[in-house]
Amino acid sequence: MISFPDIDYAGLSPLLITVGGALLAVLVAAFWPERSRWWTQVALTALTLVAALVAVVVVAERRTDDAGLAAGLTAGGAVAVDGPALFLQGAVAVLGLIGVILMAEKRVDPSGGGAFSPAPALPVGSRDDRKAVASATSLSDMFPITLFALSGMMLMTAANNLLLMFVALELLSLPLYLMAGMSRRRRLASQESAIKYFLLGAFASAFFAYGIALLYGYGGTVNLSELRETTTGSEAGQVLLLVGAGLLTVGLLFKVAAVPFHSWTPDVYQGAPTSVTALMAAVTKVAAFGALLRVYYVAFIGLEWNWQPVLGVVAAVTMMIGSILAITQTDLKRMLAYSSVAQAGFILVAVTAGTPGGLAATLFYVVVYGLAVIGAFAVVTLIRDGEGEATHLSRWAGLGQRSPLLAGLLAVFLFAFTGIPLTSGFIAKLTAFGAGISADLTWLVIVGVVASAIAAFFYLRVVVLMFFTSAAGDPPAIALPGIMTSLTVGVTAAATILIGVWPEPLLDLVQRVGVFVG
Repeated sequence: MISFPDIDYAGLSPLLITVGGALLAVLVAAFWPERSRWWTQVALTALTLVAALVAVVVVAERRTDDAGLAAGLTAGGAVAVDGPALFLQGAVAVLGLIGVILMAEKRVDPSGGGAFSPAPALPVGSRDDRKAVASATSLSDMFPITLFALSGMMLMTAANNLLLMFVALELLSLPLYLMAGMSRRRRLASQESAIKYFLLGAFASAFFAYGIALLYGYGGTVNLSELRETTTGSEAGQVLLLVGAGLLTVGLLFKVAAVPFHSWTPDVYQGAPTSVTALMAAVTKVAAFGALLRVYYVAFIGLEWNWQPVLGVVAAVTMMIGSILAITQTDLKRMLAYSSVAQAGFILVAVTAGTPGGLAATLFYVVVYGLAVIGAFAVVTLIRDGEGEATHLSRWAGLGQRSPLLAGLLAVFLFAFTGIPLTSGFIAKLTAFGAGISADLTWLVIVGVVASAIAAFFYLRVVVLMFFTSAAGDPPAIALPGIMTSLTVGVTAAATILIGVWPEPLLDLVQRVGVFVG
């Protein structure tokens, strides 16, 4: 007799809704009339993510009582429905929705107006009109690809089984490889970055798969909860355990862009369409850190003496190298890429703590960083010259004199990355460093403070360039933002300031949900 596992469809509803929306978007891409296909895909994708977010809220409310969230395992113990999983799935839905809103106004311009620029107004029925429709139609395929990537991220945050986590890793990675190469104006650079991302990602996935094999050889299971039981009080096969855990970590650290697995980040961030870069920078970190937390806080929680020093060194090196290399950059997107590397190091400080406080700080940090980084890249899309987006730092000189509002909004995001008080970044770093001190990782916090001081230089350099430096030569044009882009920048800036001024609701939430099942 074949026994089928019990499946909690309600608990899996956020993931099922996202996958269902992706499949429906594929059908729309195949059969919907071409002229209205773009906005149909935008509406379908947005509604799917809103429905997934509502499902997360409903599941969390129905499972919460006076004692907290009633967590459980489903699908034969392969998927966890607990506080961190639901919180991170909600974060993926929210950040993914904001990223999709940013994508909505950015299309391929066949005349060369930019990688993702508003489609030109052409006479209906003309040859150029048909070419524009065909180009926009091909790009509308990005929305089902995006939904598949987001569904992989949701699954990755809830995977309690290493094989399922590997499937989720591939499900989120393969669409991102495609999306990174979809820039039309910088086609060669974009495709080169996509190939580099694919090749390095394939190596990282191979390390991850080999780590799973070694861990299965050690414990005879790929279930995280059962693997924890095999590591408690046993000295046999420690080489398999430690090497397997190390190889597993390589695959996850690649996704969070931690040193020394960060080399793909600047090229991919620069070559990919900026709206895709924003999505990758924000949401991929949520999924990767969610998986990293689940692996170390569930399967390897009894091995802190083995993995804490390693993660601590990785965090320290990541913070310092990311901050130092960012100083040398002259391209704003590359600078934000190395900033993303440094921010991964700051988040790793909280992960390394291995405590409930570290878990809560990590959940808080990935959300506030995701909001700020999407807003920053959204501002980047609005400064353009004849070659497309003007990302060289010299082109941003004097922006504060020509558009104080736009320069001020970018300054808000840069202040958040720096950790200036009254921004969400300050609270995020405060909680991360506080978790590190509570776990007796004072040396790591000191390194983090030094790295923060170094990082402040290149963030504030951009602010000085915008407000206190005159533009040389012909300054770039400031594109008039559409409703979608304005909404993206406004929402993320408001959230960055609001969380910095009033962080208690989000802090209380991450503390309540910060308990893994098992």
